[in-house]
Amino acid sequence: MEDPVLVVENLTIALPKEMDRAHAVENVSFELRGGRVLCIVGESGSGKSVTANAIMGLLPSTLTIASGSIRLRGRELLSLSGQDRRGIYGRIVSIIFQDPLSALNPLMTVGDQIIEVMDAHPEAAPQDRRGRVIELLTEVGLPDPKLMAEQYPFRLSGGQRQRVMIAMALALDPDVLIADEPTTALDVTTQAQILELIHRLQRRKRMAVMFITHDFGVVADIADHVIVMEKGHLVEQGPASEVLVRPRAPYTVRLLAAVPKMHDGTGRVGDPDAPVVLSIENLTKTYHASGSLFGKIREVRAVDDVSFTVRKGETVGVVGESGSGKSTLGRLVMKLIDSDSGRIVFDGEDVAPMPEAQFRSRRPHIQMVFQDPFASLNPRHTIGRILTVGPVGRGTPIGEARQRAMHLLDRVGLQPSAYERYPHEFSGGQRQRVGIARALMFDPHLLIADEAVSALDVSIQAQILELLDEIQRETRIAMVFITHDLRVASQICDQVAVMQSGRLVEFGSTADVLGNPGTPYTRSLVAAVPGAGRASN
Repeated sequence: MEDPVLVVENLTIALPKEMDRAHAVENVSFELRGGRVLCIVGESGSGKSVTANAIMGLLPSTLTIASGSIRLRGRELLSLSGQDRRGIYGRIVSIIFQDPLSALNPLMTVGDQIIEVMDAHPEAAPQDRRGRVIELLTEVGLPDPKLMAEQYPFRLSGGQRQRVMIAMALALDPDVLIADEPTTALDVTTQAQILELIHRLQRRKRMAVMFITHDFGVVADIADHVIVMEKGHLVEQGPASEVLVRPRAPYTVRLLAAVPKMHDGTGRVGDPDAPVVLSIENLTKTYHASGSLFGKIREVRAVDDVSFTVRKGETVGVVGESGSGKSTLGRLVMKLIDSDSGRIVFDGEDVAPMPEAQFRSRRPHIQMVFQDPFASLNPRHTIGRILTVGPVGRGTPIGEARQRAMHLLDRVGLQPSAYERYPHEFSGGQRQRVGIARALMFDPHLLIADEAVSALDVSIQAQILELLDEIQRETRIAMVFITHDLRVASQICDQVAVMQSGRLVEFGSTADVLGNPGTPYTRSLVAAVPGAGRASN
């Protein structure tokens, strides 16, 4: 057996003294061999990304490597000078980050950014760098690579930007590729394509891949070996076939149990006689955008003649790939943007043509839970103020608003002390609970959840889904649940609306749409669900 490419031994990384634990990572050891995929799995705060950043020399100044060893091809990285380490990063070991839009320079073209990687290591870069750019963009499956090389990141989709990040990481044929949650924010079909791409390139180039994720469905598709981390400790490791089938650590068992699975949808049937809360009729929204800086204006139908209804006590899932029109539809219903044509009948009234002044009195009855629970909460306000400022502004006495806020905090599983605290003092899952409590402060008739669990760990995701389901059943609120994860939709939705390129291509009960899809597009979405099968070689 060949020697490992990467060896981490007894790595310990200290946290600042004011933190609730002493170490971000403590006594972590593992090996990574050529041609193998090592998946590191765990919740937020488990130390996965900290370990990757330590290997790449990207730790923030607040974190300190207290002890341990990181050896790459036999060289001890921690004892190298800064200049020597810079000669290794990008050339021998490279990284793909989770958010490509943040990682890419918005002021440089895609091609120039890939060339910049090669310019940093001239001794390893080819002479024809522009040709190498085209070769890389072709290899990662981007259409029209010559045109793509001249594009800026904001003009690309999320999946295209992630492919650019992979091209940059592969520019110098590294021995080790670290992928830090590279598919978390992608829809299921794009995620499946990226996983297949990484797996195919890894096999062909015999690279060692360290893949960081919180989704065991992804692990089942791509991993040879698995490491499970909890609060900075390595609690289990072994071949993927053993860890996935016969987990030993209780924490691993809990993570596996929390992974959303495709349900058949039976038992989730709304009341067909319940009153209709929302009726969307022939709704259309068109955007106009230029194809290039001086290009011809093109028309994009974000929502194209969409119609369906949501009844009291019913959850309708809206699923589809990025760019299918899901979130635009949610914003139209919320009247955050105006439609071009069609009707939005809410509680018997067509609110689509209403000016904001007329709609304002109805707005409290339609509430939204957003995808990012941190960005949607004012960091300068206490949780109490976040929950009560809306009702108080509409005339509710502060005492009454506080009483309802305290009741809802308890209902979503937070302590009364949360009322006086600030958003940054809570975890992502706790902040999402605050977002749900805020949406319920007005006792709304309709709740729109826009990717409300996609940014959360699977265990926290399971808790939030259970909470939403309980609240929906108790209050009989109507809910539109927007998601790109069909596993989640199958768990919580009574009906499913499938959108493709702005159009509603399929609508019906969850059991019918996901259990027996009637269109090729829906079948492709179901087939792309993580864990459905091993990525092909």
